[in-house]
Amino acid sequence: MRTAKPELIAEYRQRGWWSDTRITDLFDAAVRSEPSRLAVVDAHNRPLLTGTPALRLSFVELDRLVAAFMLRFVAAGLKRDDILVTQLPNIAEYVAVYMAALKLGIILSPVPMQFRRGEFEKILPLTRARAILSLPQFKNADPTQDIVPVAQKHGAQLLLLDGKLPDPDSSELQQLQRRVQEANVSADDIATICWTSGTEGMPKGVPRSHNHWLAISHAHFEGAGIRRGDILLNPFPLINMAALGGCFMSWLRAAGTLVLHHPLDLPVYLQQIARERPNYAIAPPAVLNMLLKDERLLAQTDLNSLRSIGSGSAPLDPVMILGFRDRFGIEIVNMFGSNEGMSLTSGPAHTSDPEQRATFFPRFGRKEVEWPQRAAQFIETRLMDPEQGTEIVAAGSIGEMQIRGPTVFDGYFRAPELTVAAFTSDGYFRTGDLFEIAATDDSLRFYRFVGRLKQLIVRGGIKIAPEEVEAVLAQHPGILEASAIAFHDPVLGERICAVVVPKSPDKVVTLESVQAVFRQAGVAIFKWPERVRCVTALPRNAVGKVLRAELTTVATQPD
Repeated sequence: MRTAKPELIAEYRQRGWWSDTRITDLFDAAVRSEPSRLAVVDAHNRPLLTGTPALRLSFVELDRLVAAFMLRFVAAGLKRDDILVTQLPNIAEYVAVYMAALKLGIILSPVPMQFRRGEFEKILPLTRARAILSLPQFKNADPTQDIVPVAQKHGAQLLLLDGKLPDPDSSELQQLQRRVQEANVSADDIATICWTSGTEGMPKGVPRSHNHWLAISHAHFEGAGIRRGDILLNPFPLINMAALGGCFMSWLRAAGTLVLHHPLDLPVYLQQIARERPNYAIAPPAVLNMLLKDERLLAQTDLNSLRSIGSGSAPLDPVMILGFRDRFGIEIVNMFGSNEGMSLTSGPAHTSDPEQRATFFPRFGRKEVEWPQRAAQFIETRLMDPEQGTEIVAAGSIGEMQIRGPTVFDGYFRAPELTVAAFTSDGYFRTGDLFEIAATDDSLRFYRFVGRLKQLIVRGGIKIAPEEVEAVLAQHPGILEASAIAFHDPVLGERICAVVVPKSPDKVVTLESVQAVFRQAGVAIFKWPERVRCVTALPRNAVGKVLRAELTTVATQPD
């Protein structure tokens, strides 16, 4: 199954940006060249999360596990272009699931562990998924409870990661080779459909081909300074750009070791750094800020193996960047990306100034500015005035970042109207992110991140559409109208506040009653409001649009 227009495929291949290389080819090359190297390592607290032992697999052992999953998928009747929805934490088997599915041409659609009935009711009919893969236990609960009725309703079989995998013999391995040849997977075929929230309040599927992932992988690999054989620590779920376009693809390019961690548990995370000795890790800004301020914790932590740490999803603190460099010799790399194909990095190769690295990103894809990184050669970026629709080419004016090129997806899955709205007539993707050209000197080599044009709430790096939250708030019997607004949180970056107008002026809408509605609706817990503020009316402009900026003051009032 392909989505890219034939003329784009031809152009990108002719210019050397796309090729016949598939994601699985990188894995196979690593198996051949580094068979005994440790490939993937589970977090040592996995038994507490899943009730199953933590695994440490070499590339050849992982390859064997890949074959076992391929047999499992074949036995389940899955074939090329079937969609498999996966809901798994970061465990070694998840890496094998990816490789097994991609070898057979099965399209993988990973979703967060927090997704519940409400999200599956939207995703399953849209994808027409043939199967869902989950596990019977996660954090002392059964994550399939919400899945089973929805899967039955939409005709998707439920596959469980229960440890009962076949051990392929030689004849079965030959059978799998034939299956792979018959699937005849192209690097232009869709490999994954990841999910992102948008202002429409509906999860949006983002299809990406092997070539999309390989093209975007250069940005992280080069920006983070990954080297052959590196050990990478990844605490972000293997469901979207942060983990897949970052650590996962860089691990494959390096033929190194991928140390898995999820959900984020700071003591476990720091123990993994001490035990596994990673050269590179990613971490949310709040965790890095917290760690640098905790002298007791720092005294117990050995960070000597780390060369650099990637961070993003929220503005970075220059003091934090300087602190890690001066105290530990660790460079912090600022990462800015999206599932759709945005991928900017700001690291020591771009600027040594902590103030700049916190918000500045190189102006990749501009003919008037030269950068040596490969990603700068094959993307095009520009800033457009949101009101006037004119391009901004001088410092001092804020505009929407727009991007096109081989890293950018082709359109939302089975959503032509959303796709048309997301792209300009000349093929640029409208990111919804606001930047300005930084006036550091006459060279104008950097963009500076300003904020978001779209009113998305980013909680712990996960983007949440206010409209999706507001649709659930409308089900509350005591609410006349409501708006979902972000308020700052030092750990997660942002949390959700529900600003509500009660139906009865003398009644107060409580947080407990609001969360009960979200629980009843089967909505993922990270989308639940964690603060409620009651007002007599929502502020609106002349055409009736809610003025969210005015509600920010209300949302940020302390409890």
